[in-house]
Amino acid sequence: MAQIEQQPVDEKVIGTAYGQPTTDDGLKETGSVSVMPQIDPAKEKILLAKLDLMFNPIIMLVYLSCFLDRSNIGNVKVAGMPEDIGASDQQFSTAVSIFYATYVTFETPFAILLKKLTPRLLLASLCVVWSLTTIFSGFIQNVGGLYASRLVLGACEAGLFPSLTLYLTMVYKRDEQAKRVAYLFSCTALAGAFGGLLAYALLQMDGVAGYAGWRWVYIIEGIFSAVIAVAVWFGLPTNPAEAWFLTPEQKGFMRIRQEQAAQYMGSDEFSWEEVRIAFKDPKVYLSATIQFCQDILLYGFSTFLPAILKGAGYNTLESNYLTVPVYIFGGLAFVIAAIISDRLRLRSPFVLFANLFGIAGYIVLLTVSTDGVRYFATFLCAVAVYNGPGLNVTWLNVNVAPHYRRATSIGFQQTIANTAGIVAGQIYRKSPYKLGHSFSLGALCLAQVVIVGKMFYIKQWNTKKDRIARGEIEDTRKVKTGDRELDFRYHL
Repeated sequence: MAQIEQQPVDEKVIGTAYGQPTTDDGLKETGSVSVMPQIDPAKEKILLAKLDLMFNPIIMLVYLSCFLDRSNIGNVKVAGMPEDIGASDQQFSTAVSIFYATYVTFETPFAILLKKLTPRLLLASLCVVWSLTTIFSGFIQNVGGLYASRLVLGACEAGLFPSLTLYLTMVYKRDEQAKRVAYLFSCTALAGAFGGLLAYALLQMDGVAGYAGWRWVYIIEGIFSAVIAVAVWFGLPTNPAEAWFLTPEQKGFMRIRQEQAAQYMGSDEFSWEEVRIAFKDPKVYLSATIQFCQDILLYGFSTFLPAILKGAGYNTLESNYLTVPVYIFGGLAFVIAAIISDRLRLRSPFVLFANLFGIAGYIVLLTVSTDGVRYFATFLCAVAVYNGPGLNVTWLNVNVAPHYRRATSIGFQQTIANTAGIVAGQIYRKSPYKLGHSFSLGALCLAQVVIVGKMFYIKQWNTKKDRIARGEIEDTRKVKTGDRELDFRYHL
C-alpha cells in the first residue's frame, strides 16, 4: 500500500470559487477542516506518463482501425469500386449514409452499458465483428452487399467513440482530458493519412490473385483491425486503478485520484434518474447541435477528401497520397490546441478560433479554381475538422457528472451529432462538390452562433452558483447533485 501523506487541501489549490479553495479537479473545499490525500507532483507526472504510454497507444490504435474501416469507402470510390459492383452515384451516396442509421441507434445504449459489460469485453467484441465485416467487404459483388456491410459496421462502431471517451474519464482528471481526447481524435487524422498511404500501396495489388486493388484495401485493413482486437482484450483493464503495469505505490496514487474525482465520477450503480436528468439538460442539446455542425465537416472531409482532390484535377493515385500532409497538419493543430486548452481550462475559445480557419478554407474552395490554392484550402479546413468535434466532446465531458449522467449525455450527443454522417453522404455527390462545401460552410457559421450561446449559458450557471453560495438569491435548483452542485465549476 502506498504511503499517503495527509495534507490540507489548500496546499494544492489551483483556483478559487466563492472565495474558497478548489482542488485540481475544479471542486471546492466546503469545510475549513477538510483534508484530502495528496500525491507528490513529481511522482504523479511519472504515473501519468506511464498511463499515457500503456493506455493511449491501444486506445489510439483501436480508433485508428475503426476509422480506417469506416472511411476507406472514400479511397475505394476513386479506385473503381462503384463501377465494379454496378453502383450509381446515388446508390454510393446512400451506402455512405446508411452506415449512420445503425450507428446513431446504438451509441447511447453502448455508452450506458460500458461499465456493466466492461470496456475489455465490449470494445474487443465490437472490434472483432467490424474487422470480419471489413474483410468480407472485399468480396461483395453488388450494391446489396455494400449496404449490408455498411449497416453492420455502423452497429459495431457505434459503441466505440462514446466508450473510449468515457474510459478516458475513468483514468484522467477533468483538466487532463483534452490532451488525451486529442490523441484519440488525432487518430481520425492518422486514419486519413495512413489510409491514403495504405490505399495507395494496396491499389498497386490490383490483379493479385484475380482481385481488384480496392478489394485488397478492405481485406488487408480488416486483418489489421482483427489484430488490434487482441490488443484491446489484453490492454484495457476493467479498473484502471488496478492495472497490471502499476506498482503498489502507483495503485495507491490511482485510488487517491479516484477519491479526488469522486464527485465527477459518481457511483458505479446504474441510475435511471441520472439518465432522465441528462435528457433534460440544455447543455447536452446545445453540445449536440454544435457537434452535429462540426461532424458535417468531419465526415464530409474525411470520407470525400480523395474525391475532392480528384475533382480538383489530380489523378487517382495523387488524390490518395496528397491527403497525407493535410491529415497530419490537422491532427498536429488539434494536439497543440488541446494541450493549451487543458492548461487554461478553456474549451470554447479554441473551437471558435479553429472554426475561423475552416470558414476561410471553404470560402476558398467555393470561389477559387486554381488547383494549388484549393489544395492549400484543405489545410485550413483540416484545422476546424479536428479541433471542432474533439474539443466540443471534451467540453461536454468535463462539464457533466456523475458517470451515468455523463455516459447518457455523451451517448446522446453522439447520436444526434452522427446523423451528420447521413447528411454528408448526400451533400457530397458530384464534383466540384459545391453543395457539400456550401453546406459545410453554413454548418460552421451556425456552430459559431451556438458555441457563443452555450458559453453564455454556462457562464450564467457559474454566476448563479456563486450567488446562491453567497446567499444573494434563493436556491431554486431542481437538481442539486453531480455537476449541479454548488462546488462544481463548469469549464468555459
